[in-house]
Amino acid sequence: MNDVIEKDTSTYSADNIQVLEGLEAVRKRPAMYIGDIGIKGLHHLIWEVVDNSIDEALAGYCDRIEVTINKDNSVTVSDNGRGIPVDMHQKEKRSALEVVMTVLHAGGKFDKDTYKVSGGLHGVGVSCVNALSSDLKVNVYRNGSIYQQEYQIGHPLYPVKKVGETDRSGTEVRFKPDETIFTTTEYKHETVATRLRELSFLNKGIRLTLTDERENDEEGKPLYDEFFSIGGLSEFVAYLDSSREKIIPNPIYIESDKGGSPVEVAMSYNTTYTENVVSYVNNINTIEGGTHVAGFRMALTRTLKGYADKNNLIDKTKIEINGEDFREGLTAVISVKVAEPQFEGQTKTKLGNSDVAASVSQAVSEALERYLEEHPKEAKQIVQKVILAAQAREAARKAREMVQRKSVMSGSGLPGKLADCSDNDPENCELYLVEGDSAGGSAKQGRNRAFQAILPLRGKILNVEKAQLHRIYDNEEIRNIITALGVRFGTVEDSKALNLEKLRYHKLIIMTDADVDGSHIRTLLLTFFYRYMKELIEQGYLYIALPPLYLVKKGKEERYCWNEEQREIFVREIAGEGKEDSVHVQRYKGLGEMNPEQLWETTMNPDKRSLKQVSIESAAESDHLFSMLMGDDVAPRREFIEKNAKYAKIDV
Repeated sequence: MNDVIEKDTSTYSADNIQVLEGLEAVRKRPAMYIGDIGIKGLHHLIWEVVDNSIDEALAGYCDRIEVTINKDNSVTVSDNGRGIPVDMHQKEKRSALEVVMTVLHAGGKFDKDTYKVSGGLHGVGVSCVNALSSDLKVNVYRNGSIYQQEYQIGHPLYPVKKVGETDRSGTEVRFKPDETIFTTTEYKHETVATRLRELSFLNKGIRLTLTDERENDEEGKPLYDEFFSIGGLSEFVAYLDSSREKIIPNPIYIESDKGGSPVEVAMSYNTTYTENVVSYVNNINTIEGGTHVAGFRMALTRTLKGYADKNNLIDKTKIEINGEDFREGLTAVISVKVAEPQFEGQTKTKLGNSDVAASVSQAVSEALERYLEEHPKEAKQIVQKVILAAQAREAARKAREMVQRKSVMSGSGLPGKLADCSDNDPENCELYLVEGDSAGGSAKQGRNRAFQAILPLRGKILNVEKAQLHRIYDNEEIRNIITALGVRFGTVEDSKALNLEKLRYHKLIIMTDADVDGSHIRTLLLTFFYRYMKELIEQGYLYIALPPLYLVKKGKEERYCWNEEQREIFVREIAGEGKEDSVHVQRYKGLGEMNPEQLWETTMNPDKRSLKQVSIESAAESDHLFSMLMGDDVAPRREFIEKNAKYAKIDV
């Protein structure tokens, strides 16, 4: 990637640090600044610190970033950049380092002469991390010296001081999340690894490492991952498509900065039936897309259609080809760098800069046109895929119309097995998708009929990862789900998009047995919702029910336990030391083993039940995971199982 900023090491000093506002409200309302105080907000602390190092890398001053999760769940982030300035800040009358660490929205990224683009521009900066940490220590390696300052809940314990000499440069931040703020303070190794892998693809040539001192590998050393990419987005697309059958041998790579915004795109085609476009602005995953994605799609359709018309490749096709046909089986990563990004809303999920669409469209049109002319064999294969997609779309349209058509004879059109609720307000209503007729019967008897609807599912639904669209609509269980939900397919912008205008429930709850078959059914359902009803997940409507695993009884005393640890604690509590045999433990292997009252009490009563809300942390990683677990390629799936077997909970 071309440098996005002219290098000038002499200008990065205290004068470049601009102060926008104070830190007062961060601890009082942390969710306003980091999203939430759960697992997502906890990891956001790492992203804020890493963002600063990535900014240094984008500016050309840093090529190594090291992240360490320490044994006590504190985190250390270290880079080899220039180091945060430590000289006196003229306006604040204190060290620039202290200003950066204690004042919200203070940093070089708000000064256009320091960073032309910044991954964390709409973030709140490292000062927010400081405010939400019980302890934080920063070491700056700069101008041959080591400078240090420590803080507690955002307050410095002493002024910045020089503590030694050094021949390195960079910044090292170690912080411990405040247990009084966060609902959990345990970091997930895989979540951190996924983000660092993503950043390595998006910023080729930067080496990112992750050391997890909480767990050792087979050699007794702390878990260690290293992420480094020379090919950048081309390698990213190859990674996403690693378990899919390719149509063209190598990804098409596009790079340009003609329009003022550096544009980087990699794309490829595979034999699957879904589109997977992942987009980023300044390293931020724009889940809802935006103008950069619109520009890409516009150029893709125009250029491919122009090439096919020019070479008479679609003359004999009786079906009219439209934009979505050009995107079936497409995997693409779009990354743009924008000096002043405008995000719709405060969530950074949709880019609004209108000029970026033109930049991306021009870059993709020129490069793709050149590729098609130079690779006629691959071009023909892509067009053949497009024609097949158009034929499948027409078949799917007919199947979809059968699902969505309501005749006078069919009355309400709702599935016969659906036990609906009496409330008509979607915000109040819940739909349980229940495995099997037996559990479905218990759920129907145990539910609150006012707001809880039950749809029993017979066996395992179709694996949509391997099926064409018309076959999906032909599947009875999937048809029942679509009809019960009341959703339609097709919006003004996209005929395949989910239309939620008539959605009948704002809570859709998957309830399956706690065994291998139950897990498989849950995974098949999640694959369907992720591939064809992703909007339900993005709106926060999809949940997983968590029925208890055990009922522990002694005499009249009984308790439900959701895991092995709870069971052991309660058994010891009611049995006394050495008298465990006097306690009766029932292991629930199926929902049907519970009577209606038990099912209501443990799994359906809103006041007592536990639900997991399904969310998408990383669109790219989610796509890779579903294609690997549910696709045709066995080798990656076997590798995943072998790697994660130790985490499996298996009844023997």
